[in-house]
Amino acid sequence: MKLDNRDRSLLSFLQQDCRLSNAELAEKVGMSASACWRRVKTFEDAGIIQRYGAILQTEKLGLSFRAIVHVQLTRHDPVAMEEFIKGVSGRSEIEACYATTGQADYHLLILCEDIDAFNRFLEDFLFRLPAVRAAQTNVVLKQIKSSGIV
Repeated sequence: MKLDNRDRSLLSFLQQDCRLSNAELAEKVGMSASACWRRVKTFEDAGIIQRYGAILQTEKLGLSFRAIVHVQLTRHDPVAMEEFIKGVSGRSEIEACYATTGQADYHLLILCEDIDAFNRFLEDFLFRLPAVRAAQTNVVLKQIKSSGIV
């Protein structure tokens, strides 16, 4: 779907605050309320808007340790990879998991309470997965940017 500047503006406002009323959103982007509602509905139906949610202040929840773990697998057979994917999909510490090209097979964005919780995650979970050959960790010192795409 081709987006124009008004579409990008509408999506940007929704990413900033998805609780805006349709009337507020329409006013911000200079559209009628009915046209705005139809456009948002089109984005939802097309899958551009996948879902709505809340952005949490993780430090206030006691989750102040963030790391990026680069994982190399020993085997790339479908059973081992499916077991790895199933395992990481069920872990709350894993904020995101990306299959990538390059030296590492997967990159995990980890969020947990502290270094001890992270170490337990590695020892009790990640290193016990049979497909995992090696993992390299980069500790996140400071988050510079985390936002929407439009």
